[in-house]
Amino acid sequence: MNPDFAAPHIAILGGGPGGYEAASVASSLGAQVTLVERAGLGGSAVLTDVVPSKTLIATSDLMTRVEEASSALGLRFGDTSGELLTRDKLRADLGVVNDRLLGLARQQSADIRAGLESQGVRIVMGSGRLADSRTLEVETAGGTERIEADAVILAVGAHPRELPTARPDGERILNWAQIYSLEELPEELIVVGSGVTGAEFASAYNGLGSNVTLISSRDRVLPGNDPDGAELLEKVFERRGVRVLSRSRAEAVERTGDGVAVTLSDGTKVTGSHCLVCVGSIPNTAGIGLEEVGVALGEGGHIKVDGVSRTTVPNVYAAGDCTGVLALASVAAMQGRIAVAHILGDQLTPLNLGHVASNIFTSPEIASVGVSEDDVASGRIAGDVVTLRLKSNARAKMRNTTDGFVKIISRKGSGTVIGAVVMGSNASELIFGLALAVEQKLHVDDVANTYAVYPSLSGSLAEAARRLHVHR
Repeated sequence: MNPDFAAPHIAILGGGPGGYEAASVASSLGAQVTLVERAGLGGSAVLTDVVPSKTLIATSDLMTRVEEASSALGLRFGDTSGELLTRDKLRADLGVVNDRLLGLARQQSADIRAGLESQGVRIVMGSGRLADSRTLEVETAGGTERIEADAVILAVGAHPRELPTARPDGERILNWAQIYSLEELPEELIVVGSGVTGAEFASAYNGLGSNVTLISSRDRVLPGNDPDGAELLEKVFERRGVRVLSRSRAEAVERTGDGVAVTLSDGTKVTGSHCLVCVGSIPNTAGIGLEEVGVALGEGGHIKVDGVSRTTVPNVYAAGDCTGVLALASVAAMQGRIAVAHILGDQLTPLNLGHVASNIFTSPEIASVGVSEDDVASGRIAGDVVTLRLKSNARAKMRNTTDGFVKIISRKGSGTVIGAVVMGSNASELIFGLALAVEQKLHVDDVANTYAVYPSLSGSLAEAARRLHVHR
């Protein structure tokens, strides 16, 4: 470290991925760091969103794979005359499942806190707001504390959006932060919203054994995502018994004694035992002094930031879902790290959303990175596209998990990898190699000529790249 470096004080409001990553990096670079959090370290990503939902999905996915593989792989219950492991023989104890996932969330939060404290980060539990561009005013259990700093990073996150005609009660009408309070599996779950969150929960609860109806206001699930992946997911949903009501907008949700009724825009009523409302999120930017200090907000209340996480006020930065840039924990963490680098004058690369790898944790998963096939089809990007179905992959056949494909997009002429989609089991893991290719501007031959284990799902990455080779 430069001996002339004077350690600045950075105050961070919010302990989610944007906040705790910023705190960790800042401390490691020698800054004095104070982090203010009102609920628990990790924020909603750890406590009520990513960690619990993906833990729930892990249980559901295992049940789905066991059920679908039992006949093909010869799995039986009991003695040599045992029965097949069919859906009616498998049961999820939702109380145990939810206890486990909430326990994991608490443990992860505690681990994050312990890690930050070991680095010397001061953690203040309380509700904070900006008093000025260098000061946080925090209401704690012991009173009010003013924290003065050289720079402030806002990482205040977001909360579930609610419909005025579908207010969650935490019992029958639920948002994605409340659903883990259920002790028994919903017999008939209606999911309102077919974006990523709605599709993930529809897939998860179908796998756990609920009868699921997914209400989509669009013509397909996962609007805005890869059409091939969305189309295949709908076919999987149909095969597994998920009822998808497309082009159907939910106008209201009401309690009906021991159930719920969802009224659609055409007057049709859909009934079930529970309803999960997944219609987006709202940034936690109200009432924290932003307008008074002069921090500009965009449409929907998101904090406006540039490529290095700066707001419109000097010394004030922002990261995560409150910025509306891209609601991914990885992006929030990157924004937090970039903010710290800019504050401390460290080497940095401005945020590049074109290289962000993302994943939809349905069963099967859908992961993507870089440009899309729509970019090529519309003429925005000059590229070549190859799609390879996993049904030809030996390892997929062995595991009886052939729903899926590998899609690679290369720049026309140069052969540089510029985009990819992977759909299938463990797509979230497989996409990393192709994300690395996009980030490092690798040629399709670089991917094709890298040895892949045989048999493996990753072998299809090399094979798809091989099909994009151009004779030179």
